Order: sequence, then C-alpha cells, then structure tokens
Amino acid sequence: MGVSVDPGQFRSAMARFPGAVTIITTLTPQGRRGITATAVCSVTADPPSLLVCVNRATGTCQGILETGRFAVNLLPDPSGDMAMRFAGVGGATGEEKFALGDWRPDAQGVPVLADARVAFSCEVAESLKAGTHQIFIGQITDISEAEGAALLYEQSRFHRLAPL
Repeated sequence: MGVSVDPGQFRSAMARFPGAVTIITTLTPQGRRGITATAVCSVTADPPSLLVCVNRATGTCQGILETGRFAVNLLPDPSGDMAMRFAGVGGATGEEKFALGDWRPDAQGVPVLADARVAFSCEVAESLKAGTHQIFIGQITDISEAEGAALLYEQSRFHRLAPL
C-alpha cells in the first residue's frame, strides 16, 4: 500500500458526498452523550443492522464501548442548530448538548429525538478500530419514524432535498 493521499484532499473530496445528518447517542453511567455524524449506512436487512463511525476521542464512543448500546437519530429539516451543537460548536459538551430538542429514552434508556425522521435503537454486534475512529455495527432493536424532510450536509453546508 504505497499510495499516499493528503488528509486535507481526502476531507475536501468527502465533503462532496451529500450525507444525511444524524445524531448518535448513548447513555453512560455519567449521563447522556451524543455527536453529530454523517458516517452512517445500512449493513443488512437480515438481521436489520447498520454501521456508524465514531471518533474514538469522544465521550460518545467511550460510552458505546462501555454500554454496547446506541441510537441513530436522523435530524429533521430544519435543525442545523442542533447538528452544530452536537458537533461541538459553541462549546457544549456531554449533557449540555441535550438542552436542544425533545429527547426521550428508548427501551434501554438511550436518548432518542422525539421528532427524528427515523430513530434506530441498536445493540453493538461488532466493533472495529479504524484510524481515529471506531466502527460499530449495530443490530437494530427498535425503529421509530416520522413524516417530513431530513436534514442533509454537503460542501460544508446544510441542504434539503427537492423533487426533480
């Protein structure tokens, strides 16, 4: 593997990939934790599972590693302020991030956004280190859905879908 790609060029190229904006949450003994993420995708329908990538330096990652549980909340449009808060803009950390939004516990106590377009409750089935991140494959234990548009992110800006 002699190919070397500049990390800045990689980030620039990845910014062109539109992504659904989610907040990944978990419940730790120290309280609720959550981060904004676009690195989420389906894995398989049998059993229903998805994959998330979480920076290992975050309390959210540590919480998922400790508890084996997380939720993926697809943000409604508009909710860019919430996405930025959970991304760490403004300095809110830990429990402070949850001041925005109507959060309820799922069956395992993990915070789920009441108006999320989709919320997946998951138990970790597999976990793998990859560079600065931890890849979690979560087996889905519950799904809630709501009508309305989802928030998207591309080229460092929030967007919404429009029919062609």
